Amino acid sequence: MAEAAPKTVKRIAIEFSALAVFYCGFVFLLPRPESVTTDGWRLTALFLATVLGSILQPVPGGAVVLLAITLAPVLGGMKIADALGGYADSTVWLVMAAFFVSRALIDTGMARRIALLFIRLFGKSSLGVGYALALTDWVLASIIPSNAARSGGVILPICRSICELYGSYPGETAKRLGRFLMAGVYQSVCVSTAMFLTGQASNPLAAQIASGFGYKVTWAGWLVAGIVPGAVSLALTMWLVLKLNPPEIRHTPEAARFAHDELVKMGPMTRAQKVLLVVFISVCGAWVSSGQTGVDITVAALWGSAALLITEILKWETVVSERAAWDIFIWYGGLLRLGKALNEKGVTKAFAEGLGGYFSGLEWLPMLAVMLLIYFYAHYAFASITAHMLAMYPPFLALLAAQGAPLGVVVFSFACFVNLSACLTHFGTTPAPMFFSQGYVSMRDWWRTGFVMSIAHLAVWGTIGFAWWKLLGLW
Repeated sequence: MAEAAPKTVKRIAIEFSALAVFYCGFVFLLPRPESVTTDGWRLTALFLATVLGSILQPVPGGAVVLLAITLAPVLGGMKIADALGGYADSTVWLVMAAFFVSRALIDTGMARRIALLFIRLFGKSSLGVGYALALTDWVLASIIPSNAARSGGVILPICRSICELYGSYPGETAKRLGRFLMAGVYQSVCVSTAMFLTGQASNPLAAQIASGFGYKVTWAGWLVAGIVPGAVSLALTMWLVLKLNPPEIRHTPEAARFAHDELVKMGPMTRAQKVLLVVFISVCGAWVSSGQTGVDITVAALWGSAALLITEILKWETVVSERAAWDIFIWYGGLLRLGKALNEKGVTKAFAEGLGGYFSGLEWLPMLAVMLLIYFYAHYAFASITAHMLAMYPPFLALLAAQGAPLGVVVFSFACFVNLSACLTHFGTTPAPMFFSQGYVSMRDWWRTGFVMSIAHLAVWGTIGFAWWKLLGLW
């Protein structure tokens, strides 16, 4: 797929006009609930317009959010200090610090080394290569809060190299190996994304939203909740994609040799990689034990970043030029504050009470099942996990909480399912167009694979997942 052409001034003006019309229509034409103040209603319109703007992107998403923050004092009755308060939230700095550690993992070659080690161990068959790349993403997801960085910086280049090693290129030879690997590895990325608090950038946002309902989500807690259904999903995913997109080449001894040769070229671990490995293990260890030690996971991540700066594994010039980290800092902090403001003004509660009236005769468990199905397949309309989560996660949480559903199972089911739903399309999350644009998988095959995988994920997480959460006491 060719890179999208820059938007014209006319197109940008039309999209901003559409957002303004949406805002005015919401504020002046829709009836305001009595329990919501005028400021709260206007803030709701601004928040929804921001989510819509993040989808349309007349300007980059971070700029859309920054514009919303500057308008919040005028349209939503917030003081500017309150509007900017999201940037003081510890979760925002957790994501930032984790991004810096992830940059060091990629720049030092440590992430590539991990991938090559897995391929050397498991890469003697096409299925083994798929699992090796899936395991690599799973390991990196424990600390790299960007599925785009993991895919674009590590997984995809190696995946493409192995395809070409066997003469599999876009077009007639795609079925040799590339179609299976591109589809399978992307589908596994969706599972890894669901298994960790750091699986992708908006997972900590889900945790922060959950805290507004009085439920604390930790890094270790998310891992424990996701490990069993996630492991089953991860194992099933690659096998099922193999059945749906069978490669002509099943035995790939050259892949293992390729990995071995590349590791030889890399030589023994460098000082930078050894220091980074110690920092990586230390940060993950601090995250796992935070409940016992009392060390906040954000503090641990900042310690890790500081250690890399002190040892000069990470250069300050790299920190200030890490565009993805600063972009997320802007939109994440802004959206976090707008979401909290809605809760403070009683908007979320009013929505839950209003919608709950339509389901008054339904028990919470069947209601949860219905809401999860709607929530999952709504992702066909979203090109971003973050936009999907912001639009539907808080109100659905409020609705189920108002119906007396146990918060633990509601929080984790919706948080994990929004990540898994990215399996559906070739635009479901940032890595999707990365893999799809390689040209190995047709749109028909991509969507067919995604739909079958959606049924598999719903079956696994809806049975094994809920049984596991029952054992954990989440419901």
